[in-house]
Amino acid sequence: MRDLLETLDGWRAAGTRFAQASVVRTWSSSPRQPGAAMAVSEHGEVAGSVSGGCVEGAVYELALEVLETGVPASAVYGVGEDDAFAVGMTCGGTVEVFVRAVDLSQVSLVAEAVRHGRPVATATVTASAARWPGAAVGSTLVVGPGEVHGTLGGTELGRRIADRAHGLLARGETGTFQLCPGGHGEQRGDELTVFVESFAPRPRMLVFGANDFAAAVIRTGRFLGYHVTLVDARPVFATRGRFPDADDVVVAWPHVYLAERADAVDERTVLCVLTHDPKFDVPLLEAALRTRAGYIGAMGSRRTHEDRLASLRAAGVPETALTRLSSPIGLDLGGRTPQETAIAVAAEIIALSSGGTGRRLNGQPFGRGADQLQ
Repeated sequence: MRDLLETLDGWRAAGTRFAQASVVRTWSSSPRQPGAAMAVSEHGEVAGSVSGGCVEGAVYELALEVLETGVPASAVYGVGEDDAFAVGMTCGGTVEVFVRAVDLSQVSLVAEAVRHGRPVATATVTASAARWPGAAVGSTLVVGPGEVHGTLGGTELGRRIADRAHGLLARGETGTFQLCPGGHGEQRGDELTVFVESFAPRPRMLVFGANDFAAAVIRTGRFLGYHVTLVDARPVFATRGRFPDADDVVVAWPHVYLAERADAVDERTVLCVLTHDPKFDVPLLEAALRTRAGYIGAMGSRRTHEDRLASLRAAGVPETALTRLSSPIGLDLGGRTPQETAIAVAAEIIALSSGGTGRRLNGQPFGRGADQLQ
């Protein structure tokens, strides 16, 4: 929902009521993941998507109904099982969507936190039972480090929900969990179901080397949602005018900059070493391989890569650390231009973070159909 916040905060500022439909669970090859959202205003305006177009019409009608009645609702949309699902999803998979009228004051809290780069999450009760008095379906807490806002915030139940939400927020995860009443002998159906949507600060991408390939990688990283910083030791090349898409442009020796900020590098951080110069990239990669970065890629030919590995081994970098290095950087897509290289780098980052294979989805080998693209 992050991409909708500006629109939703605008509706809030205008006093416009709206309902939010959120994907809370998915099965099989669903088109969107938990957290995908669509909002419908009381004037019939629509922002966002929950399925890429398959079930938007049905969700729109459900959202208008929720706005009219004030009663939250859940619906499951899927392919197959014609008797079970009212709406088919031609793209396959199944999604569960929860729809509620949104408290406008909570939109302000979330938007303000995201605007200032503070982690924040919403925790919404999506299913309850008689054994949970006061836990009305649709009740929502806004949770941040050291703070909880919402009607359940002062209760023991509110503290339990907030604790679980804080855990998901710390990992930057969005998802559903269930709470049992406690004790022994609970019956199926006693669970309280809560959907947590985390708005962790944007993950960081550090790009080293002020060149045309860096400009393309920066543009692609920004598109993917990263906070992108360019670092280069040469002030004549590392300028805002040359890299307008970077969030930050820093003039510093790359390995010194990274060593000073190693504690801020976490598992979501991406490091792209595009300097292609041993005096920069060898000490930089030494520092990079000591961090927790989730991705460390370095540009260069296979010959350059072998020379680089020899230098890193001579510097005492262990073999286990060297296996973390993606070099030459990117997937083999056959591209040559900076823009094509940036796509290859992005493809490798996405595949590694999502567990993808890099193979064609139709199962066919590469190399066919090239003539038609000429």
